Amino acid sequence: MRHDQSEITSILQEAADGSKQAYDSLFPLVYDQLLNIAQLRMRHENRNHTYSRTDLVHEAYFHLIDVDSISWQDRSHFFAIASRCMRQILIDYARKKKAEKRGGDKEPVTYLDEVMQIEQQANELINLDEALNRLANLNERMAKVVEYRYFGEMSIEATASALGVSISTVKRDWAKARGWLYKELKDRF
Repeated sequence: MRHDQSEITSILQEAADGSKQAYDSLFPLVYDQLLNIAQLRMRHENRNHTYSRTDLVHEAYFHLIDVDSISWQDRSHFFAIASRCMRQILIDYARKKKAEKRGGDKEPVTYLDEVMQIEQQANELINLDEALNRLANLNERMAKVVEYRYFGEMSIEATASALGVSISTVKRDWAKARGWLYKELKDRF
């Protein structure tokens, strides 16, 4: 069921003002969209990943409601931040798994192909995160465009709305950022 954008925006503004009741009423309204974002995030993860879509949605939502300093602009802004939060949860998970593999108390896995695939996916995610952080240091808006468009699969229009810029600016930033990331990552994958 799709809810009116103004209804969600109104509840987000109440939540930003500290209303716990607003957060409680918000979750059912945004849950399906958060599941869609989680599914997009999990699409590139290993099939044996211990996070489910539901786990990712719930953990991200708990992070979102724990943030006191965010003033939600509107529904697009909320979903953009939710997408960023899910990305960070998965990156932290990949770093943890990589650290465990280097010397944690995890028992060795005998399926070499599976281990190599898990390590490669973790490395790709970590390399992409590091490249996005470098891009953010150069141009924070372009990095946000990549997050919203690639990870959140937001439309150009929704990205423009979330960032408060024009559609043509998002199109330019998207093209520049993809070129920059390609150049940065071409030798790493």
